[in-house]
Amino acid sequence: MLTLYVARNSICTQKVLVTLHEKGLPFETREVNLFANEQYDPAYLRLNPKGVVPTLVDNGLPVVESSLICEYLDESFPERPLRPETPFLRARMRLWSKLVDEQIFEATRELSFSAHFRHKMQSMTEEQRRVRFANVGDPERRARFASTYEHGVESPYVFQAIGHFEKAFRSMEEALGENGPWLVCGDYTLGDINMVPYVARLDYLRLLDVFIADRPRTRDWWARAAARESTLACIERQLEPAEIREMNEHGARIRDAVAEKRTEYLRGFSRSL
Repeated sequence: MLTLYVARNSICTQKVLVTLHEKGLPFETREVNLFANEQYDPAYLRLNPKGVVPTLVDNGLPVVESSLICEYLDESFPERPLRPETPFLRARMRLWSKLVDEQIFEATRELSFSAHFRHKMQSMTEEQRRVRFANVGDPERRARFASTYEHGVESPYVFQAIGHFEKAFRSMEEALGENGPWLVCGDYTLGDINMVPYVARLDYLRLLDVFIADRPRTRDWWARAAARESTLACIERQLEPAEIREMNEHGARIRDAVAEKRTEYLRGFSRSL
């Protein structure tokens, strides 16, 4: 039996859930409450030393890192393949995994945190916040949390996030022009699945159109991806109406500031050409 340790509204969790759904695999879930710091429970840390979600346990063997979990599932259960057939196309697929892991994951976290989760932390006690920051083992990640908590959308990490998304959507528009209707080839692959939850988060935050209003191929890609049953079942229907409403409201509050900072980024980018 496959067991997936999950957290509510975790984008990395959503990516694995979409993969499981697309492959039609049976599994069970166990909830990890991040705001109660359950990810730092010693029993969970034995499964996932980083104290993050998701974690897949397959017959007692833990598999960590969402991108690796998705490939593990596709390799272990080859029915309904989500990887392209040729090594070249699989390499192109992994470029999207690499983009997400190296840039888009953090970019989404900064925008989500500045718009939404920052407000949740503001409702914590000082001691709860201290524990939350202290438990972040990576000094760089702790600095990002602290800066975004203190400065919100004015954090330099948020400006960096806007730049990462701008470059990612530019790459998507180009790839879809070459490969359409999906990012890697004519089939829906892990390359698309890697991006779907992150684009969905921007959509819930009412920030997506800031980046793709003038990118018709990416808009069409998102319309197709958003309508897939796996997206609806693993993202849309997993969220409570109140959660969606909160993301809509908090994201809308920073939308103008994000649009202004994107314009600032583009001015700087054009001057560097």
